[in-house]
Amino acid sequence: MPKRKRRKFSPEFKAKAVRLCQSGDRSIGQVAKDLGLTETSLRSWVKQAQVDAGNGPEGALTTAEKEELRELRRENKRLKMEREILKAAATFFAKENG
Repeated sequence: MPKRKRRKFSPEFKAKAVRLCQSGDRSIGQVAKDLGLTETSLRSWVKQAQVDAGNGPEGALTTAEKEELRELRRENKRLKMEREILKAAATFFAKENG
């Protein structure tokens, strides 16, 4: 089976797909087939929608919380790099002046 190219979907598209699943007319598998999606992807969207609605398992992160965590990790990485650069500069200038 050939590997699919990774596609990006808008939040609106995902929300509509989830609503189709939640309407109960068709199974998740059928909705996925109709929309040309993998069933696994659609199931994860439905699960995340339940978490965002407050109906998920205890401790599950909402979409907004996941985005905030991603941003905080990115900022933390940048700050660590900046700190290492400042340490190296301080060491350099201490040797030069000492």
